[in-house]
Amino acid sequence: MLTRSSTRSLAVAATAALSLVLAGCGAGAGGGSSSGDAKSINVLMVGNPQMVDIEKLTKDNFTKDTGIEVNYTILPENELRDKVTQDIATKSGQYDVATIGAYEVPIWSENGWLKPLDEYADAGDYDKDDLIDPIVESLSGTDDKLYAMPFYGESSFLMYRKDILEREGIDMPAKPTWDQVAKAAAQVDGAEPGMKGICLRGLPGWGEMFAPLTTVVNTFGGTWFTEDWQPEVDSPEFTDAVNFYVDLVKAHGEPGAAQAGFTECLNAMSQGKVAMWYDATSAAGSLEDPAVSKVAGKVGYAAAPVKETESAGWLWAWAWAMPETTKKADAAAQFMTWASSKDYEQLVGKELGWARVPAGKRESTYEIPEYEKAAAAFGPQTLESIENANPTDPGVQARPTVGVQFVAIPEFQDLGTKVSQDIAAAIAGRGTVEEALANGQELAEDVAKDYQ
Repeated sequence: MLTRSSTRSLAVAATAALSLVLAGCGAGAGGGSSSGDAKSINVLMVGNPQMVDIEKLTKDNFTKDTGIEVNYTILPENELRDKVTQDIATKSGQYDVATIGAYEVPIWSENGWLKPLDEYADAGDYDKDDLIDPIVESLSGTDDKLYAMPFYGESSFLMYRKDILEREGIDMPAKPTWDQVAKAAAQVDGAEPGMKGICLRGLPGWGEMFAPLTTVVNTFGGTWFTEDWQPEVDSPEFTDAVNFYVDLVKAHGEPGAAQAGFTECLNAMSQGKVAMWYDATSAAGSLEDPAVSKVAGKVGYAAAPVKETESAGWLWAWAWAMPETTKKADAAAQFMTWASSKDYEQLVGKELGWARVPAGKRESTYEIPEYEKAAAAFGPQTLESIENANPTDPGVQARPTVGVQFVAIPEFQDLGTKVSQDIAAAIAGRGTVEEALANGQELAEDVAKDYQ
């Protein structure tokens, strides 16, 4: 639960957003939306494969059926976060719909920046009750209202080349430990020309590097803050986890790891450049699509690696949210309910292939015969990982907020990103983990003062 006033939250995030405006951050947008023209909407979304798919399908389906043109702006994850925070916090009204996630929803809804969506989700044949419970909870505000409609949900798991590990005599357990994964990474490093042992995100950003890395910190026994807001960034457990992560990626990880995020690791895995990858379950659909992947049918899937905890997977949903400032609420809602619907999943399956369905949000997805067959290798593991994720108790100690891979306070966006920049420098050979975490502890102490 959030533990501070909405006034303070608004001030922090708005200040951050104003800084972005002054710095000129972000890419070009799709144009203003204040004309009241409900025949077009502006949508800002992250540049993941599922979003590229919907851009391809919109004109000949949604626009054809409704007459509503959709102007997309697609950005890398870090740029998306800057841009959408800037637009919503400053109430510029440039976008009618934006993709946000479980971190933003409770904070932004409390600040009054988002329109509640229950009236749209409860209407027609949307079937809100079909949505997976943990996903709905993660996209609801403290008032229990739904503030974002899920596009796809995800946890995290280990993806590995079955053929490579088998050739090297490695039997990957269904629930591996990080020690087992590190040992396997060393064994398969160089198994084929140019192949590295594992891909781990090293690109700075709280949602890039620190999504997987915070799950490692959790299972090593560390935490960003104790329940009473004592910073723990330089604790032995946090330090051991980060040293393990940095040492592993430096020894057996992808080249240029300090600049590699989700997109770069997806490309490395799908093109056979790495033998293993720990990341989002939503990546599996792309890995199993032979049109874009050289390793389709060769990938095995195991639970998120652990050390001191029983499970370690994160919980996340990329979801469609409607800024309070939009003047095209009905048109925006038409788009959001279509993009989050059973019918859209059927459209993707029939037009692009069933493995590419944006899954992880509806129970019924896993009962579609064509999807069950296409996702046989990863679908059950994905659903189990999502249902087993524990945002309220992700580590070995009580936490002050919900969240597996983030701390649900406005300041974490800046804190996590700054600490990740120093860790990326350590990955690149500039500085040490201890120096990075000492700086991080000072930043965390400053953040904690307002909560203690």
